[in-house]
Amino acid sequence: MQKGFIWGAGTSAYQIEGAFDMDGRSPSIWDIYSHTPGRVLRNHTGDIACDHYHRYEEDVALMAELGVKAYRFSLSWSRIIPDGVGAINLKGMAFYDRLLDAFEKHGIEPYVTLYHWDLPQALFERGGWINRASVDWFANFVDVVTRHFGSRVQNYITINEPQCIVQLGMHAHEHAPGIIYSTKECLAASHHLLLAHGQAVRVIRKNVPTAKIGFAPCSNSVVPDGKDTHSIEEARKLFFALPYDNFYAVTLFSDPVFLGDYPKEYYEMYKGQIPDIRPGDLDIISTPIDYCYQNVYTGNYCSLDASGKGYLRPFAPGSPQANIPWEDIVPETNYWTPKFLYERYKKPVFIGENGMCCHDWVSKDGEVHDPNRVDFIDRYLTELKRAHDDGIPIVGYFYWSLLDNFEWAWGYTKRFGLVFVDFVTQKRTPKDSFFFYKKIIAENGNNLK
Repeated sequence: MQKGFIWGAGTSAYQIEGAFDMDGRSPSIWDIYSHTPGRVLRNHTGDIACDHYHRYEEDVALMAELGVKAYRFSLSWSRIIPDGVGAINLKGMAFYDRLLDAFEKHGIEPYVTLYHWDLPQALFERGGWINRASVDWFANFVDVVTRHFGSRVQNYITINEPQCIVQLGMHAHEHAPGIIYSTKECLAASHHLLLAHGQAVRVIRKNVPTAKIGFAPCSNSVVPDGKDTHSIEEARKLFFALPYDNFYAVTLFSDPVFLGDYPKEYYEMYKGQIPDIRPGDLDIISTPIDYCYQNVYTGNYCSLDASGKGYLRPFAPGSPQANIPWEDIVPETNYWTPKFLYERYKKPVFIGENGMCCHDWVSKDGEVHDPNRVDFIDRYLTELKRAHDDGIPIVGYFYWSLLDNFEWAWGYTKRFGLVFVDFVTQKRTPKDSFFFYKKIIAENGNNLK
């Protein structure tokens, strides 16, 4: 990779921090959701999680041992402003100050995600993202945070995976808040999330003019079976398609941000359900940002039918799959996703998340051997290097995640981490993949092949 390529790892607040009711923190929608019986597998909650709130120094030392120079983490809105708006909780803010101190001690650059799904419950009760006032609530939160941190934080990600916020949290009844909303309401929430992103960018530019900014959508990637021009173009069409009532679509969120408008088919497809798009909204949403972050895990292969039209072919029986139902192993996604995104949006690409869920446990020798994850990292990063070598401007890569953690509706039954966490004792054990990724970082990816 080029000199200065950013190697990192990531986490999110609710998944690792714990201390759910300490030092003035109020409930988020995920506290309420996980405390509702039957919502999370085995009724697990994030009350303790990885206890990162108390063990952050140990965790930052692990980052330093891994060799990452960048760490992506999110802020708990309800820890900083318990009512969502209004009084600032100084004890909550002090935790993040201590965390930044630890980063500075070890020479690690903080990449702050401002919203990773944990809306304060107080704001949900006022309508949450359905309420257009959410744009101002978020802008206020971002203003508080960025003025407080000042020049200490130079990299911000506004919103993580708006697709999942809407599709899983509001449309499919799989995530908090656990209410099924109408398509019209989901479209309104999507528009407000985009507006909130745009307003946040403007606030950051005002408070920290030197900051680099992005937002981190996700998608299922599309990989062409053939390498001819027609096969590639058919895969591209499917990657950027806008299916009705499917909020995973790339273009639903990225077109307004990077191109200044929703896809033209959006207006016809959702006629009668389109949200209140006011004059100036799209200008706010498309306020220029620096990077095209994208979270990449899996995808589909695109074959051609008899007429030459592309379709997503089913996976063959027994094809490689991780220990979570949605994650088929498709390494080429790390080539085609950056390629397609750069060609459409003309922004440097940053892989915001990429990782694998495995069956992990501590072996008799006291170590955690995860050869499947090692192979996953090798294959996916080799494809990313191939995209880089083909001229796609890829800025950096965050492995997801540093630690095993609370995996949302799956509770503690699914492990993505480079570090094994015993959720009873809180003992951390670096896995084989930790040392494999450490070697890649030390070599700057130059021996991937």
